[in-house]
Amino acid sequence: MPLVRSQVLKMIKKDQRRLRVGVLGCGQIAQAAHFESCAKARNVDLYAICDVAADLVERMAEIHRPARTYSDYATMLADSELEAVIIATADAFHVPASIAALESGKHVLCEKPLGVAVEEVARLRDLVEASGLVLQVGHMKRFDSGLQAAKQFIESDLGEMLALKAWYCDSTHRYVVTEAVQLLIVRSAQSRKPSVDPKADLTLRHASAWQSYSRHGAVSCRRPCRSRGSTSRALWLSLLVCRCPFASGALGHLDLTIPVHMDWHEGFHIYGQNGCVIAKAYNPWLFKTTEVEIFSERDLTTTRVLGADGHFFRRQLESFAAAILERTPVEGADVYDGVAGVRGMVAIAQSARSGRPVRLDGVSGAL
Repeated sequence: MPLVRSQVLKMIKKDQRRLRVGVLGCGQIAQAAHFESCAKARNVDLYAICDVAADLVERMAEIHRPARTYSDYATMLADSELEAVIIATADAFHVPASIAALESGKHVLCEKPLGVAVEEVARLRDLVEASGLVLQVGHMKRFDSGLQAAKQFIESDLGEMLALKAWYCDSTHRYVVTEAVQLLIVRSAQSRKPSVDPKADLTLRHASAWQSYSRHGAVSCRRPCRSRGSTSRALWLSLLVCRCPFASGALGHLDLTIPVHMDWHEGFHIYGQNGCVIAKAYNPWLFKTTEVEIFSERDLTTTRVLGADGHFFRRQLESFAAAILERTPVEGADVYDGVAGVRGMVAIAQSARSGRPVRLDGVSGAL
């Protein structure tokens, strides 16, 4: 007899003390990533779900069995048993939803990007600082074992970083693969959508994850100091190229091409004084760790990391819960990284439109 879901969940070893989490938004990212992560995370319970679409709430409650369901976000936040929320809504709602949670005394794990304008995420940063609560941004690839090994090498042994090349080439076949491996996503006509979608442009839709390489991977160079982007559109193809000199003098080159007639093509090369890192990423819904080769000039060897646990979303959530329950440092993207991410996206967008370099420390406005 096949195991039912409740029996499967009993087989997952859970910590005695678990963070009670509510998920705001029952759309695609919640269905594909966050509900399952709550079920599998050792230190988390899916306590509540909330969405304005009553039919989605009903379906997701039947599948995932939260303790509470809500159609009103304020009512969910008023629940004294709730400890933290996952913001899994459209980008335009991220900052208002995060502010409401923090003002209610709840910790926040917010999907990327943190917001759509520099000014709104700066206000959110100030609130996080005043609240003393944890806010983590959902850059789940920070919990990819291969990328974690690369970051460790960059910080300890790479020496001065000389150059970064990163690319994100979305494939014409990407959605065929995604639909084959994901559970069928339930849609609702009652779902709430923003009046304007800043990521309707495919290039901006992927820029949050893409330019994250220049902040997370290039740790030895501090932040990019300025950005210069240029775009090209030929028939159905979009190409965004960004040159980003770093404060240390290192050079960065970012390439975003959508779509390409080949397999998903994402990765980066980092060249340093004492070695290099070559990384190849996969469609994230394969839950496959990034292939990383680390060459060390010290002993003339190349190392490849085997990351058997490729569930970045679950590992991200467990780290978020540990930061709250065990008071460990936030390992992923904190609010400061979230602000830097929005600055980077706005700078790239403005530079691409104007054809001029844009300094990140002086950028303002929205996507």
